[in-house]
Amino acid sequence: MMAASALPRMLSKGLLGRKLVGITPLASSVRNLNLLEYQSKELLDKHGVTVQKFKMAESAEQAKEAVKTFTPAEYVIKAQILAGGRGKGTFDNGFKGGVHLTKQAGDVPMLVSSMAGHRLVTKQTPKDGIMVRKVMVAESVDILRETYFCILMDREYNGPVVIASPDGGVDIEEVAEKTPERLRTVPIDIHEGMTEETARDLAAFLNFHGELQDKAAAEIQALYRLFLAVDATQVEINPLIETPQGQVVAVDAKIQFDDNAAFRQKEIFAMEDSSESDPREVEAAKHNLNYIGMDGNIGCLVNGAGLAMATMDIIKLHGGEPANFLDCGGGVQEEQVKSAFQLLTNDKNVKAILVNVFGGIVNCATIANGIVNASKSISLDLPLVVRLEGTNVNEARKILADSQLPIKTATDLDDAAMKAVASL
Repeated sequence: MMAASALPRMLSKGLLGRKLVGITPLASSVRNLNLLEYQSKELLDKHGVTVQKFKMAESAEQAKEAVKTFTPAEYVIKAQILAGGRGKGTFDNGFKGGVHLTKQAGDVPMLVSSMAGHRLVTKQTPKDGIMVRKVMVAESVDILRETYFCILMDREYNGPVVIASPDGGVDIEEVAEKTPERLRTVPIDIHEGMTEETARDLAAFLNFHGELQDKAAAEIQALYRLFLAVDATQVEINPLIETPQGQVVAVDAKIQFDDNAAFRQKEIFAMEDSSESDPREVEAAKHNLNYIGMDGNIGCLVNGAGLAMATMDIIKLHGGEPANFLDCGGGVQEEQVKSAFQLLTNDKNVKAILVNVFGGIVNCATIANGIVNASKSISLDLPLVVRLEGTNVNEARKILADSQLPIKTATDLDDAAMKAVASL
């Protein structure tokens, strides 16, 4: 799987004549679900988009069975991890390259066994690499020509926008910079959808002609149907290719999803591979907490991303180092506060905890009860500084005072940060 290009997220007024906004458009989208390459291709295939034939293998035996199902002129064997640069990577067993081509079916089991169960190190992985659990065995397709095609949600147009270029298989940012006339931006009316006329116009711009233009238009319409069906915020195909045999094939894909639609896309979100994620982040997500681990020693529990960022900044201003970003959100419940405390105390680097809550939607009393119950249930022995302000703050302060726990209260954020740093 390639890394998503930066173009759909760059500001390109001078290149495209307008601001092109492709950041995941809903501010509450925070999980950033990423699928492995084979999972994206399964979705494409399921929704009628033409992809290479492929099978998955986790061992040499499974690879032997996989090659029996199709007989291409050449096989491509690709390690499946959420990182780029696989082709130039090295495994912990010394085997080089996470992407290999071979025309011999007998070579496939050996190549798979050299990848599966070993850690692959690339420029985009941690130093010790990422464990490869699955390997994709696919038919290698002949590429006559490569194009670029992307659909994404754009705030400026209040709906989906297509970005297309006849120059694919390269950094699309370079195309935008050097030959902007070869990049087209087409807003799609959410009510009309991808009409046959629009699809054919885009296919013509991508330099598909004759019968191939019909095929390309059909692929474009299928990609748009996929975009809607899976609640995607971005579907990027680079490259969308033309083969000498007269096919139009989506060779590589990057799909991003609207996390607010997780409740109706349960099958897709169940595909998430959390083995490469920080286990603390995975655990936090189970409790609807947004967590990012850092290198400091002051654990932070805050409601609201902006306030969390400000809290980390002011800790550093007073000479401390935040251990994490933890946003409990506006609808936090007592049980979530307990889960947050468990996350913080399970981090051996955390030597003090700072709670900073501004009660708007959230009730300060709910936070206070959660703090007291969590502190008692986990026998908290770390310094704890609490700053509460807003809804029901007086009741919250009384709850903390009546708990008889050694909690240091703060009058404002500045005071809280100074007390947290001093407690170390």
